[in-house]
Amino acid sequence: MLKTKAAVLREAGPDKWWGIEEIELDEPGTGEVLVRFEAAGLCHSDDHVRAGDSPVRLPLVGGHEGAGVVERVGPGVTRVAEGDHIVCSFIPVCGKCRYCSTGRQNLCDAGKNAGSGLMPDGTFRFHSADDDLGGMCVLGTFSERAVLHETSCVRYEPDIAPEVAALVGCGVTTGWGSAVYAAEVRAGQTVVIFGIGGVGINAVQGARYAGAQNVVAIDPVPFKLEMARKLGATHTFEDPASAKEFLIDATRGQLADHAILTVGFMTTPVVLQAAELVGKDGKVTITGVGKYELGIPGSMMTLWQKRFRGALFGGANPLYDIPRLLDLYRAGQLKLDELITHRYRLDEVNDGYRDMLAGKNIRGVIIHV
Repeated sequence: MLKTKAAVLREAGPDKWWGIEEIELDEPGTGEVLVRFEAAGLCHSDDHVRAGDSPVRLPLVGGHEGAGVVERVGPGVTRVAEGDHIVCSFIPVCGKCRYCSTGRQNLCDAGKNAGSGLMPDGTFRFHSADDDLGGMCVLGTFSERAVLHETSCVRYEPDIAPEVAALVGCGVTTGWGSAVYAAEVRAGQTVVIFGIGGVGINAVQGARYAGAQNVVAIDPVPFKLEMARKLGATHTFEDPASAKEFLIDATRGQLADHAILTVGFMTTPVVLQAAELVGKDGKVTITGVGKYELGIPGSMMTLWQKRFRGALFGGANPLYDIPRLLDLYRAGQLKLDELITHRYRLDEVNDGYRDMLAGKNIRGVIIHV
């Protein structure tokens, strides 16, 4: 059995944090690979788990954005080989289920164990004393090494730095896809993005890539609005009321075509604010997670024909879109280096999340090597 150092969460709550432990790791079984991680993204979803906002089975090894190298493969592995560089897809993609076979890999049935960290055979690969530890989204990228199922792996060419590649496993693809796929932004439209964090900043990039005329970013943190302007926002505001004044003037009273909600923790008031900013046949796309109800008056939906939809992984197909977005980065059409605000060691994971909560980071990353 192997040893690995990892950030482990044993209890959830506002005053609980990640602990650095040396834990045990099984060898890869059938369909599985041993990965040595080089980098991991500090995504807000892991902090929701830590704070107790997203209940999952504990104890848990954190991290669901990661890039690394395949060190060993188990029997029957065909998707990757020893020595391959891989990005983790935070939703496994089997390629065979109803959803994968109809071009909806983000809804793959293999994602059913995300909250428990169970491998497909119903067992765990991380262990500590008498405890079996799950991995966030069946990954656990806040570990130096992990055993993953091959369905969680997407191969990429190592000409791209691992800390850049890691971000495409969740935040970048989720944000970009929320605009391009889920919202279906079209050229000349007006788009409002609520919340300019690791997902929202990429919804900004996706909206501009799709050809939106007005890309309006809303966030109370001036630093994030500055970054939004650098990455494609045409207008920025600290609150929805100020944005509405601009929209009325810029669209001759028609308001926005789209509102994309990527705030760190979704609430009902945010949904209502977004509904007020889209006009007739406007679409509200909800990507952020939280505890909320729509609370929308029926007359608004019927008489104004406003539409509301949820989006998981931005509606993306990881096996196709992760390599595609890295190709856009290579071509200079997608900015990824600029997203990384700070780099941390594994034992600084809590510092990274405190910086995120303080509004100091667009994206923080852990460098394992």
